[in-house]
Amino acid sequence: MSDSDSANEHSFLDAMQDVVPLSGQNEVVAFKHQSTLAQKLRRESVENEQQISLNFLSTAHVEPVAPLDPIGYKKAGVQDGVFKNLRLGKYRIDSVLNLQKLKFEQSRQAVFNTIQSAQKNGYRTLLIKHGVGLDSKPFPGFTKSYVNKWLQELPNVLAFHSAKTAHGGNGAVYVLVKKSDEQKQANRELHRKR
Repeated sequence: MSDSDSANEHSFLDAMQDVVPLSGQNEVVAFKHQSTLAQKLRRESVENEQQISLNFLSTAHVEPVAPLDPIGYKKAGVQDGVFKNLRLGKYRIDSVLNLQKLKFEQSRQAVFNTIQSAQKNGYRTLLIKHGVGLDSKPFPGFTKSYVNKWLQELPNVLAFHSAKTAHGGNGAVYVLVKKSDEQKQANRELHRKR
């Protein structure tokens, strides 16, 4: 140890002579922070913006669907019997989304959020009421055409088909959503026990 190191150590010890150790309490006290209304609104706004930025549904050109024509689609791997039961409205409807009074961007966001939420909550069959749009602008069946396109773009939609008359006919669509990971696991365990 050099003379300068020894001098530094002595000056440090001299400076620390009157320091008293803290009491034996190793407790941290946390105060609950109450958010103001402005902070809550700002947080909600940021969350909404993030949700909108995650929405990949297309706003580009769409092939028009005639207002009174039925629409339907199924991904590869969906059994014909499952699609037939969906088309015939034989599955219990877990949730309903009505787009008839919404503007275009609101409809786009509602479809995206509803499908994401449905899978997360374990809902398998949805009913989306888009209306036929006989007088819609810029062309008849505007919202219906985009719903047809959007549902095909969503990876967690297995199939969809225009609803039975009792549920809205060609102005609504049944949607079959993929199982959540939890549902898949429960299904595997159920079939393993047999």
